[in-house]
Amino acid sequence: MAFGLRRKDLQEWKMKIDRGEIAFLTHYWIDDRFPGCKTVTKVGCSDLKKLIEWGEVHGLKPEWIDYRNDGYSHYDLIGARQKEILQKEKLWEQLERLL
Repeated sequence: MAFGLRRKDLQEWKMKIDRGEIAFLTHYWIDDRFPGCKTVTKVGCSDLKKLIEWGEVHGLKPEWIDYRNDGYSHYDLIGARQKEILQKEKLWEQLERLL
């Protein structure tokens, strides 16, 4: 279940994806499959080759992408990997949402 997501942030994420950029969106999220995790970062790009290459840099496999017909395919980052990648990408504002 997603919550704490601002419409403006979602729109900006989609616009970046539409422009072929690697886009990050962190929001609160609860899923019983991942106890103790309360946020997720969605990393998307309309250029799937670019997204896969970005994922490989961070040790992510292409089969972990949530392939979407609506054009907003993305990786879901959670837990320690989420924090590690956000730090490497220097996305301090996204990291603040983990607190």
